[in-house]
Amino acid sequence: MYKRQVHGAVTGCFATRIPWIQEHLGLGTGQLGLALAFPAIGAAVAMPMAGRIVHRWGARAALRTLLVLWCLALALPALAPHLVVLCLALAVFGATAGMSDVVMNAQGVEVEERYGRSIMSGLHGLWSVGALVGSAVGVAVVHAGVDARLHLPAAALVLAVLARFAVRGVLDVRAAPGEAAPPRFTLPPRSALLIGAVGMCAVFGEGAGMDWSGVYLREVTSSSETVAAAGYTGFACTMAIARLLGDAVVRRMGAVRTVRVSGLLAAAGGALVVVAPVPAVGVAGFALLGVGIAVVVPLTFAAAGRSGAQPARAIAGVATITYTTGLVAPAVIGLLGEMTSLRVSFALVTGAALILFLGAGVLAPGRNPTGTGAVITATGAEGAGVPPAPPLGAGPGTGSVDGGGHAAHGLGEQRG
Repeated sequence: MYKRQVHGAVTGCFATRIPWIQEHLGLGTGQLGLALAFPAIGAAVAMPMAGRIVHRWGARAALRTLLVLWCLALALPALAPHLVVLCLALAVFGATAGMSDVVMNAQGVEVEERYGRSIMSGLHGLWSVGALVGSAVGVAVVHAGVDARLHLPAAALVLAVLARFAVRGVLDVRAAPGEAAPPRFTLPPRSALLIGAVGMCAVFGEGAGMDWSGVYLREVTSSSETVAAAGYTGFACTMAIARLLGDAVVRRMGAVRTVRVSGLLAAAGGALVVVAPVPAVGVAGFALLGVGIAVVVPLTFAAAGRSGAQPARAIAGVATITYTTGLVAPAVIGLLGEMTSLRVSFALVTGAALILFLGAGVLAPGRNPTGTGAVITATGAEGAGVPPAPPLGAGPGTGSVDGGGHAAHGLGEQRG
């Protein structure tokens, strides 16, 4: 489970230094939005390789390598001397983030299926805990006046060391003997599209909150740099708590009702952000937005796994839609903010949150197929305590599952 916290900590560290990067390079809102589109570009190019990497190396070795590279990439944005280099650095940042996230996420679906009950929200909650810790450290470093060119490279080295140890016990999922490598590209199945659309609305709010909360508080509400950095921390804190408690809520209320309530809470938070006259109201709005969107994405992955005869393809399709949206969202917020204002940008986030309420019905439980074939050797952090089971769907050539919510084989089918 610690791999998720390390991955989240990288995101948390980076988010607190976005205002510094903007000021250091003298970027306007539109230029920053353009730069923040490059993680999506890097991820879109690199993610199709994740399935083949897992097929060749196995999930454990693939995750070890990719997670370390993701941690080291944290140093790059702070060292960029101008916008062009920043864009290239963020493309590398997004590529390593996307591949490691894909390899990590399908394992969560595998583990949930073995448990036979909802655990995806809690697993994503561990990521949010890591993001919270990373952002909290970032706030302290910002308050101490430490230059980002020292902070981010130092954090990158520490997290890279932790990453090597964090993956030691993960499920080692390998391709079945004789299984062909994933194809380079197929379109997502139709079963994934509506589910992915719901996830897209949640991830749009998550991406906006992660990358723009600090800038929003500083530019719109005239907060101090420390309070601006704390805006993301509040967002990450409430998201982490909601995800850790989310599985119990889902078991009590069901997925559909949970997402409907979540949509209303997220919309209320977005509305507070839009009308915030002072930093405290903005911080409260971002915190409420974090509560509202917290459990939606884990529930979309679980719903995708039940949605058809090829759960790996469906999970990967939802992952494609949601992950890409999360990386594109900051660019959309920035470009719209440049053309109008950041308040208008977050009005769009509020509207997306209302769609969660309207579209929650697509997450209603359906049939739960047996899954995809994989060869698994488990001693693992996330696998620890999981009841032993034979390989799922033990037929030949049915795919491989890697590590935390997306499927490596399916991703190769979906993304290229």
